[in-house]
Amino acid sequence: MSKVLIIDDHPDIRRLVRLTLEFEQHQIMEAVDGRIGLEAARQWKPDIVLLDVMMPGMDGLETCRQLRADPSLAGTRVVLLTARGGSADRSAGLAAGADEYVVKPFSPLTLLQLVEQLGVSA
Repeated sequence: MSKVLIIDDHPDIRRLVRLTLEFEQHQIMEAVDGRIGLEAARQWKPDIVLLDVMMPGMDGLETCRQLRADPSLAGTRVVLLTARGGSADRSAGLAAGADEYVVKPFSPLTLLQLVEQLGVSA
């Protein structure tokens, strides 16, 4: 069973993602912002982090950079989930170390397929 950490300040998005992935028997942990999410990742060692970009405090890009800088999380996949769909935004996300960049709104089925594609299956 894979471990998925959802970091998003919007409870409705966290709920949608959680319900989508719980259906496939993933273990889910949630965090409401980047700082809490970073600490959760360091303690829990998830297989994948689904990370919002626009959050108060530490945004998703900085959270991603810090996840990537932590050697204990080297194998963790990071997917940015964001409303920012411009090419410069995508480039910034990938430059921060994200494995994938998904624009909201997204299909739950597409998210499941992406998680499987990244090798994080239940």
